[in-house]
Formats: sequence, C-alpha cells, structure tokens
Amino acid sequence: MSQLTKDSSILIIGGGTWGCSTALNLARAGYKTVTVLERSPIPSPTAAGNDVNKIMEEGAPSDTDTPEQYVWNRMHQITTNAWKNDPVFQPFYHPTGFIMAASQESARPHVDRYIATCPDELRLLNTAEDFRATMPEGILTGDFPKWKGFFRETGAGWVFARGALEAAFKEASRLGVKFITGDEGGVKSLVYSGDGSDVIGAQTLDGREHKADHVILCAGAGSDQLLDFEKQLRPTAWTLAHIQLTEEERKLWKDLPVLFNVNSGFFIEPDSTGQLKFVDEHPGYVNIPPSQTPLPFPQSTPFAKHQIPLQSERAARQFLRDTVPQIADRPFAFARICWDADTPDRQFLISRHPRFKSLVVAVGGSGMGFMMMPAVGIAIKETLEGVLEGRLRDGFRWRPETAINRDWRDTQDRFGGEGKVGNFAEVEQWTRVGEEKAKI
Repeated sequence: MSQLTKDSSILIIGGGTWGCSTALNLARAGYKTVTVLERSPIPSPTAAGNDVNKIMEEGAPSDTDTPEQYVWNRMHQITTNAWKNDPVFQPFYHPTGFIMAASQESARPHVDRYIATCPDELRLLNTAEDFRATMPEGILTGDFPKWKGFFRETGAGWVFARGALEAAFKEASRLGVKFITGDEGGVKSLVYSGDGSDVIGAQTLDGREHKADHVILCAGAGSDQLLDFEKQLRPTAWTLAHIQLTEEERKLWKDLPVLFNVNSGFFIEPDSTGQLKFVDEHPGYVNIPPSQTPLPFPQSTPFAKHQIPLQSERAARQFLRDTVPQIADRPFAFARICWDADTPDRQFLISRHPRFKSLVVAVGGSGMGFMMMPAVGIAIKETLEGVLEGRLRDGFRWRPETAINRDWRDTQDRFGGEGKVGNFAEVEQWTRVGEEKAKI
C-alpha cells in the first residue's frame, strides 16, 4: 500500500450518494488527484439517491448508548450538523416533522422502541382523529384502521435527495475531482497487482485500466458484482410510485410532516412538480433465479426498471386508501424499483479490506444510506486516512463472522407486504406506467 499524501491518486468506484459525498470530502481536504468512475451520467437514473426525497431524522449519542446505538447516534449527530450547517447540504433539508405508526401487532414494538429512545417530546396518536389533526383539514381523510403511533414535531423531516446529490457532485467537480461516465466510467472488474495481493485499480467497459495508489469501492448494490463480500451484502430493492396532484392540492400539501407506517408505507409532501411520492413498506425484493433459491445465500443481481410489481401497486393503493382515499385511485405518474445493499446487522461496512490493503470498501447502506450521506463521506475519508474514531471503526469493520449461516430470506426487522422477502424473478405481473393501465 502506498503512503497516503495529498498527491496520492485516489480512484472512487461508484458516483452515487456515497461516491459523490466521498469525492466532495476528499477534495475539501486538499487531495489533488481524485477520480470517480460511474457508468451513467450523474445523477444516475438508477441510483437510489436520484430521488425526490428521503426521510431525515436528527440525533446524537447519549451516555446510556450501547456500542451499536452509539455508532448509529454518532452518525446521526454528524449528519444532522451537515444538513443544518454545511452550505452544500443545508438548502435541501426540510424539518417538517415525522409521523410514525404501526397498524399490525407484530410491528408495534418497533414503534415503541423509538418512543422509548427518542430525545424529543412526542405527541402520541391513538385514533383516526389524532392522525388527521396532524395535517391541514382535507388532507388526511382516511380511517387509519388500527393505526397507533406518534408525531415528532421537531428534529425530523425530509431531504431533497436529487438536489443534494447534484450539489455534492458540482462542488466536488469545482474543487477538481474528475468524473468519468459512460462506457469509459462503467467498471467491469477490479485490477489486481501482479501477485494478486492488492487492488490497484479498475478496468472499465471500454477496456481501459485506471490505476491508482488507493481505491475506494462504493458502488452500492452493484459492489457485490465486483468483489467477494463473503455474504456480507445482499442487494435488496424496494418499490415506489408517484401520483400527480393538482396545483391547488400542491399548495395545500406543502410543508407536511412525513407520514410513515412501518408495516404499510409512507409519503412525503409533493415535489415542485406536484407529484406525491409514496412507498409501500415491505421487507424488500431480491433478484435470484428460481433454480438457485433453494440455496441459503445465492447472489442477488440488481437491474433497472421503471415499473413495479402489480402486487406492490395494490399494497401502495391500500396504504393511500387508509390515509388519503381521495387520491388513491389516480393513475401513477411514475414508478421504479430502488436498490440498496443490506449487511447482516444493517450497519454500514466502511473499512480497509483485510487482504487488499490499498482498497477501502464503503457499502451496505441497508436502507439508511442517503439520510447519512454527509456523515458517510466523512467516515470514508477518515477510514482512508486511518483516523476514523475507534467506536465507528469497530462498528463499520469488515465482519464476515456476522454472515455465517446467513439466509437471503431474512426480513431483517422489516414489516409489511406478505411478511417475507420477495423475488423479482418470480413476479408475473408488473405495472404499465406510461402505457395502457393494468387493471387493479
């Protein structure tokens, strides 16, 4: 491994949420030769972060935290500071508040744990009238069957994801980071030293080898295609859709708190086009050939699709009928599947590789990667420099022991849907957004 200096060449594989944040932090720290390889133009149309909005929750560690809680809360503290004060990220944070609930008995302990550990004062919500009162009259008109939860009026909200991703990309570019896209940036494989003892670069689809003193692999769900993670990564996807609101509705729905049911779904206020994004909550989908599903942990292969399974559409519309039935049957204006990668304990994996000393891996967003975008870029930079604080370093370490006997069917403390991980390879019917509508 070459000694790290500000003149060292650094290659980042992946120009999504974590890649752009890492590039920004390295450039700000004065590293002069930083290159990012990404197959698609940035922001990539398939990147999980290329989205209208993501949930954001503020936080900080406490003296009573377990080691696992400390890691999570310390990252909350770092990212909260950035979303509030960093000029690149601050414009995109909307602290509108956060409503969290459950409507299945199995999911209620999840909400109860949040209530028990949240430092902010919460308004408990036990009836349909309680939920309706959290928003202007005429928005929440549903019956909220069996819903119970709370309203966190401060310390939470949402971030404009695409805007933040673009801002980090533009500022990193301004500071001298080189971004290579298209076939010239699409990584086909890693490049190893002659004796195979280290990673020294990457080969792109055009056949070129890009070599560097240090390599950072942060290609999201696609990272699993480039390196053996010893079952530490499971590429998992979720489904989302948009409905178009009228101009009058858009004005009424502005500045709403996030509404999130842990076993049903969530929505966030409409974006500037008046489209309301909503997600049906479920343990996720993998993409595994049926012939391999008897295996405990076959490889799940990501792919892009701007449609969702018909089953997901039905579930999403039921969520809307329970909350905002007046818009529940409108046609979808947009839909897509959104990929991430789960670690066994849903904690990030940000570490020097134990075998390839010039390689830093930064993967495993586990459904929480974008909220932590600013903090993750800092953590990756400090991992490269060897100065990441000890408790974070231990929490993010390379830990294949957590994946022993791992089963791809593990729902990982997620609820909703049919209560199990789905498989895209077994989906028979998809929506036809932009085409003739499929019958619901």
